[in-house]
Amino acid sequence: MLEWQWIWSFALLPLPLLVWWLLKPTVSKSEAALRVPFIQDLPQPANLEAKRSWRWLAKLCAVIAWCALIAGLARPVMVGELVQLPVSGRNLMLAVDLSLSMQEADYQLGNRNVDRLTATKYVAGEFIERREGDRIGLILFGDQAYLQAPLTFDRKTVRRLLDESALGLAGRNTAIGDAIGLALKRLNEQPDSEHILVLMTDGENTAGAVSVDDAAQMAAKNGLKIYTVGIGSEHQSNRGGFFAPQRSGLDEATLIRIADMTNGQYFRASDTDTFLEIYNELDRLEPIERNQQQWRPRTDLFYWPLALALLLGMLSILIREKSE
Repeated sequence: MLEWQWIWSFALLPLPLLVWWLLKPTVSKSEAALRVPFIQDLPQPANLEAKRSWRWLAKLCAVIAWCALIAGLARPVMVGELVQLPVSGRNLMLAVDLSLSMQEADYQLGNRNVDRLTATKYVAGEFIERREGDRIGLILFGDQAYLQAPLTFDRKTVRRLLDESALGLAGRNTAIGDAIGLALKRLNEQPDSEHILVLMTDGENTAGAVSVDDAAQMAAKNGLKIYTVGIGSEHQSNRGGFFAPQRSGLDEATLIRIADMTNGQYFRASDTDTFLEIYNELDRLEPIERNQQQWRPRTDLFYWPLALALLLGMLSILIREKSE
């Protein structure tokens, strides 16, 4: 559909006629005039008719050039069909535990046993892919919490960064309070959106500068909703060696308290199937908002009439020179 941005510009079309009428020469009635009644009988130049035709052609080109110039000034725009944009106002941050207790291979993926982090990557990656329209961020935490991916619509990059994470990358312990604090800091940079944190951990809070209760209270006060996911079994780890975690017990009471304080919900991921059900439930609890905005593609066309005006203007000048 063709639209004109400055349609009032067409009011300038009669401007040349107005200028011609105001500036045309006038003859006073008192002035004498030479009348030659037999002017038609005088010999006429051979090419007079041809010159008149060229002059009329020059005038026609000038008129069309002026009309094209006004059309370009009116700014024509071609507007396309209505397009629905999938947009959501949510900011969703994932916080993933990378402490060494996540190395326990107590999950099954396909026909093989995998460690807790591998299972988390697989299921959380599928969840990220489905969150079209949400801004997704990623926090990795161990002894400290690190922002691995800021809030972005680029879900593929967030999933790739999650897949590239490794056990022990952020330390051997678990700083849950720091992870909540960092998520709150980053999410508050977008004050007009709904804020959600999905916290995934398999242990207790054993490190960090911020206590879990203080972090949860700050989150509740600032409207951050936290869904906590407890990963793995509750048994004590028997792994030895210097890099082995001292304990891998799951502090469900703390995770439940965090969820209750922030109006969220706690889930227990005891196996891969339960893990998948958790993310399906999260999709249900936090549905993706679609088609909230509409947009029409627009293409400017003003350069076409302007080019025509320039071409015909130059042609009119050349024809006038030829007819002289």
